Amino acid sequence: MDATATINTAADTAQAEAKTVFADVNDRAKTAMEKGSKMIADLNEFSKGNLEAVVESSKIAAKGAEDIARYTSDYVRTTVEKANATASQFASIKSPTEFFKLQSELTKQAIDSMMAETAKFTEGYVKLLGEIAQPISNRVAVAVEKVKVAA
Repeated sequence: MDATATINTAADTAQAEAKTVFADVNDRAKTAMEKGSKMIADLNEFSKGNLEAVVESSKIAAKGAEDIARYTSDYVRTTVEKANATASQFASIKSPTEFFKLQSELTKQAIDSMMAETAKFTEGYVKLLGEIAQPISNRVAVAVEKVKVAA
């Protein structure tokens, strides 16, 4: 075999191997780009879901604030009405015995009312906080699930 033929054969072999290597690199780069694009799309979708959860939580909080304001307004109005009624009762007292009896009854009612209203308000507030946190909690669950799948 002459030198030219050997060089040509070596060049053809090198060219074929280079084509194979570059084709493999090209395929790997293409696969990496596709995976990267999918990861970016998934990340965008996940971020969109997070934003939607925050918006939903904000809506729940705003409605809860409205409900609390309405409840507080109603409570203040009712309290003022009770105070007026109490003043009328005290105005009609004719003896110290009646005064102490009425004062004792009203004090007991006030304490019972305060305990009931405090329990009612606390229960409602805790429920509202749970409702506000729920959309975000759901997103955390999705994130944990994605981490489990990725691992």
